[in-house]
Amino acid sequence: MTTGPSGPRLAGRAVVLGPSGRILLLHHRGPHRPFWATPGGGLEPGESFEDAARRELREETGLSGRFAGGPGVDGTPPGLIGYEEHPAGAKGLHMNFAFVADVDSRRLVACDEWDGARWVTGEELGAVECPLNVRQLAAIALGEARPR
Repeated sequence: MTTGPSGPRLAGRAVVLGPSGRILLLHHRGPHRPFWATPGGGLEPGESFEDAARRELREETGLSGRFAGGPGVDGTPPGLIGYEEHPAGAKGLHMNFAFVADVDSRRLVACDEWDGARWVTGEELGAVECPLNVRQLAAIALGEARPR
């Protein structure tokens, strides 16, 4: 396992499902390369993965989401749809817990972490340049077959 200076980066992500059944993608600015992804970020001290996903959703978009319960064993956090990890160069291993968040509005508040936003259907997602794990989490949130 490759870790960063203080170990793996633990994060909560929100796969945002809008009122029209579309997934929100943000065009994140990054020092290494810009990319399309869902809102999310690292845990703060004492924060759960679900709390981090809620906070990041609010900070990055101004939206508040509903994290509904779903299939899973007793104790599974509401809305949890997946876990993924990937190496991020010098930043080390990123470990992300992803939650589906239902929102009632598509009105976003701008944030300095992104410079573009798109609400996409599962079909439109195929044409967006984003990591495979983003496509897969979006498909799970939409109830579609997972892309490979």
